[in-house]
Amino acid sequence: MEEKPNYSYISQLSGGDKAFEEQLLDVVRLELPQEIENYKKHLEGKIFNRAADDVHKIKHKISILGLEKSYQVAIDHEDRLREETLDKDLYLKFEEILEAMMTFIKKG
Repeated sequence: MEEKPNYSYISQLSGGDKAFEEQLLDVVRLELPQEIENYKKHLEGKIFNRAADDVHKIKHKISILGLEKSYQVAIDHEDRLREETLDKDLYLKFEEILEAMMTFIKKG
């Protein structure tokens, strides 16, 4: 994965308001692990439409963390899941994205 999570979008949104940036990051830190857990549970149960809903929610965190290319991977993955299809390549790329995001929010 050549793209790394960053604060650029958060900085743009906040206009330099550090308290706002921290609030936004707190929301991501709180919601992302639960959304990933739900996604994995739905995927394991082959409930693809629910997994697609989970990807849709996670997509917002992807954009907040400045991952523009990864956002397209999420869109494609969500679309395949809605078609009741698990594309292994998209799945693996999405897993890398989730891992990078979790590492980033745990550090920051």
